[in-house]
Amino acid sequence: MATRSRLEAIHDHLAPSETSTIAVESDAEVPSIEHNSALPPTRTIFPPLELEERPIDDVRSLRVAVVGAGVSGITSAIFFPAKVPKIDLVIYERESDIGGVWHTNIYPGVRCDVPAHAYQATFEPSTTWSTAYAEGAEIKSYWKKIVKRHGLEKHIRLNHKVQKAEWSEENGKWLVNVENEEGNFVDEVDFIVTATGHFSDPKLPKYLGMDEFQGVLRHSSNWDPDFEPVGKRIAVIGNGASGLQVLPPLQKVATRIDHYARNKTWVAAPIGGENLEQFVAERIEKARSSPDEYLKFRKELELQLFSRFGGIFKGADKNNAARESITRLMATRLGERTDLLDSIVPDFAPNCRRLTPGPGYLEALTADNVEYVTTSIEKFTRTGIQTTDGVHREVDAVICSTGHDISFSAAFPIIANGVDLQKAWRPGGDPGFPDSYLTVGAPGFPNLLILLGPNATGPAGTLCHSVENQVTYCAKVLRKASSQGIRSMAPSAAATRDFRAYCESFFPRTVMSEHCSSWYNGGVKGGRVHGLWPGSAAHVNFVRREPRWEDWEYTYTNAQGNRFAWFGNGWTTKDIAAASGESNIGMDLTPWLQAQAVEGNVDIRSYHEHWFDS
Repeated sequence: MATRSRLEAIHDHLAPSETSTIAVESDAEVPSIEHNSALPPTRTIFPPLELEERPIDDVRSLRVAVVGAGVSGITSAIFFPAKVPKIDLVIYERESDIGGVWHTNIYPGVRCDVPAHAYQATFEPSTTWSTAYAEGAEIKSYWKKIVKRHGLEKHIRLNHKVQKAEWSEENGKWLVNVENEEGNFVDEVDFIVTATGHFSDPKLPKYLGMDEFQGVLRHSSNWDPDFEPVGKRIAVIGNGASGLQVLPPLQKVATRIDHYARNKTWVAAPIGGENLEQFVAERIEKARSSPDEYLKFRKELELQLFSRFGGIFKGADKNNAARESITRLMATRLGERTDLLDSIVPDFAPNCRRLTPGPGYLEALTADNVEYVTTSIEKFTRTGIQTTDGVHREVDAVICSTGHDISFSAAFPIIANGVDLQKAWRPGGDPGFPDSYLTVGAPGFPNLLILLGPNATGPAGTLCHSVENQVTYCAKVLRKASSQGIRSMAPSAAATRDFRAYCESFFPRTVMSEHCSSWYNGGVKGGRVHGLWPGSAAHVNFVRREPRWEDWEYTYTNAQGNRFAWFGNGWTTKDIAAASGESNIGMDLTPWLQAQAVEGNVDIRSYHEHWFDS
């Protein structure tokens, strides 16, 4: 019998009949009851609250749209259905396949500079990575296997580009405009979750004459698989992470490479240390055959990544030591080309911008077919590039490794209460910079959740764990809305302002506030830092452990606006099952009574704190 039907039957049985009477003898004296003013009235609220005829745990279904099927979107597809009962989930991905940056970036040499055994889901460990630092194709393959294993295809809509999302206050819904191969449609959802990441929109430089260039012109993130670099004269613009990765393989096959580098950069040792490959090789075979050994191996590896926090502070011994060690390393790798050292080593401290390992990069710079150009580009011509000193260099192809849109603004217009978040967070808007609440929301934008937004990740730790942490936080928000009759919820402006104040006081202590350009500060030297969390990776985990519900503002689905209408009619679904005599193995009114208590092994720290019944 359905829950609601059982409830109606029980209600009819227990409630007094409208026609029932009390038999009283005709000559019996009916006592009069005088009102005692000392007694409190039985009702003080008018009109009275109309109870919702449902058990408290009969939660409403939420339609939730996640935008993006990279690491964050895939993690959401796994976590949300498990953590948010009755969720109706859809994930819109504009590309033809899942994977995010690991789908779109296919340039030669693309790989993750974080150790592979740390760049994976914590709950889906793989012991079969082919190298210590996995190439992009292998990372994408790993996430595709996860999608298949968890049956996530049913949630994901490929080749679906979200054009705009607009909040309807009248409906308490987001109207999401989506474009696919068949046309456009509007999806009406309760919550929208952005999972578009930091580096989803490549940014080409703007130089005079670019449209006149007759050769191949591509951003490294939009690599043309049909382009054949062998024997070509190639210009590589930019020395960020992709520039450091793409140069070595191109140098080996090109006739000539002109490498344009506007900024100096630290070229560090691999994340995890110079000896990581040896460490992995020595440990992995034993770890593959023993879960305990693999756990030990993984913890030792990630300890190195989580303990790097102390190197970001101005004047810290750890930062000074990093400057000395990286400078020595760069000098060693440049060998006899000491002339290059002054052109490459920055004046700003290590960690002002992200330390980038560049295996083979410095060695490639010393090759006879590579010219390192620090003179500014003046213009493009039909046949090449001219610098401000008047030198013209002819090339067949230009590869721009010039980064992405790092404004941390929304990837598409998100409009609520007359404000477009995409414009508001960009330079020239109001406030003109990303102004989030604890990285996950924005005041004035109800039912909007943000993954990998501004200040989302710590300056240490691992990305995948950080994403899982953020998705879990968002799941708690969704669960609260669905279970407690919340129509809309948004962080308050006051709470957001207080978080901003904390950030503005924390980052001046760090080298990230120095005069360098990075995605930490939106590419503005000495600009406000909105790329990283103001604290360690362990610190942000602590903050996100439990949401501060008092920082949010709410409206309710109840027509009378009562915040406790979600109590229903006093019943739970288990009460109904027990009262209807339908007790069975699946119905347990005392789930806290478990074998651990009998055995004396109860962990009091987590006892009675599960949101779900075991």
